[in-house]
This record gives sequence, structure tokens and C-alpha cells, in this order.
Amino acid sequence: MSIFTRKHLIALMAAASIAGCSTTPDDSTATEDTSASQEASSETSSSEATYGAGDDSVSGSTQGASSAADSLKAAAMQSTIVYFDFDKSNIRPDAYNTLKAHAAYLSANPAVKVRLEGHADERGTREYNLALGERRGKAAANYLTANGASSSQIDVVSYGEERPVAEGNNEASWAQNRRVELKY
Repeated sequence: MSIFTRKHLIALMAAASIAGCSTTPDDSTATEDTSASQEASSETSSSEATYGAGDDSVSGSTQGASSAADSLKAAAMQSTIVYFDFDKSNIRPDAYNTLKAHAAYLSANPAVKVRLEGHADERGTREYNLALGERRGKAAANYLTANGASSSQIDVVSYGEERPVAEGNNEASWAQNRRVELKY
């Protein structure tokens, strides 16, 4: 996990801990809503929060940790496709945040695995496009591991030009097919 992400996660967990340790008002200012809120808060704090990605589930012991994990998951799942330029396998700057979010999620959840599916547009030979899809998948895998994910969590598969998402013989269609999809 990158230092930047780790610092944010620690700050978020500290804020959640501080909020959970606030003092209760004295009896003269307490209301039914406050006592009901306190009871719900103590029940939530004592129970485990669990969520899963596929068959892998992750448990946390505090509400703050669960919130942090949920926000990591939400950020990672918001975008699961990384696009590439024509005949290139380098990660574009517009994909950095997406891949960093996935790396943070994978780093925080070591039991979770992801399959990176590399794709190419229809131009080029079948063999060339399979190799290009693999290079793209490996580039995404390298970026994930450089940002905290474990290589044992990542599997790379290339489909080359075999699974287009957009049919058509124009740049707009080809641009949609030059991609890596992250599948959990």
C-alpha cells in the first residue's frame, strides 16, 4: 500500500475511533433519540461488520474499519476498465487513480483475487493482438503490485481481439476495445 493511501486510511480510522469515544450528555440534556443512538452505536461496535467480493469475505471488528474498507471497495469498484492507446501497453495517466484504488482494496483484503483480462482492437494479427492484450494485462498487474497489491492476488489473461465490447470499424469502437478489465 502506498504511503499516501496508508496515511489516509490511518487518519480515517483515527477519526472513527475518536467519534466512537465521544462523551455522553448529562441526564438533563439527554433525549430518547440520544439514548437510542447510543444503544445502536454500542451494538454496531460490538458486532463484526462483514462484506464480501465473490466468495471471499473480509471481517472487521470496528465500525470505523468497516467504513474504511467499504469506501476502499466502493472506490475500487467504481471503474473496472482501464483503456489503452493504439498499439500501446503503457498505463495512461487517466487510469492511475482507478488502479490505485484497486491496489488499495487488494492490499487491505489479501484473500481477494482479481483477474486482469487484456483486450485489443481488431487491427493486427490474432497472435499479435493476443500478445498485446497480455502486455496490457501485465502492465496493469505491475502497476497494482507497485501500489501495494500482492502478485499472488492477480491473474492475467489475454483475449486479444476475440471479445470486443463495441462492433464497428471506426476509432470510437476500436478505442473501447483497447482495454483491461478487472474481474473479482
